[in-house]
This record gives sequence, C-alpha cells and structure tokens, in this order.
Amino acid sequence: MENNIEKRVLLLGLYTREEDERVQDVLLKLEETGMFTLKEAKRLLRELKEEGYMTGSQLTLKGVERAKSVQDEFKL
Repeated sequence: MENNIEKRVLLLGLYTREEDERVQDVLLKLEETGMFTLKEAKRLLRELKEEGYMTGSQLTLKGVERAKSVQDEFKL
C-alpha cells in the first residue's frame, strides 16, 4: 500500500466519513473528485479488505492505525 496513493486516499476517506455515510457514499464522493472511477474504487476497496484493513463496512484496528498514519502524512 505504501506507494499506492489512491488506496491511501480511499482509506483516509473511509476513516473520516460521517456517521451516517455508507461506504458507497465515500466511493461516489471520491469518484466525483476524479481521483478514480467507481470501478477502480471498488477494486481498491476489495484490496483493502483482502489486506485486512477492513471487515464488512468497518475499518479494522489495522485499518484505523494505517488511516491515522495516512492522515498525518497528508497534513501540512
């Protein structure tokens, strides 16, 4: 994941989503930015799940820790 900026952005988007937002809402928001297509976003989401960063629609402890690290990385 280290060199995959799209995957890191998706992870951060999932981490910072509002309580009432679904995973699909996050994917659609990121698609609107032009970051990637919905198809690419779904592929990245599947990869995050396979790598243990998510289970179901929730981030795992590993996912939360990595998302915090990504958040720090993107702070100015």
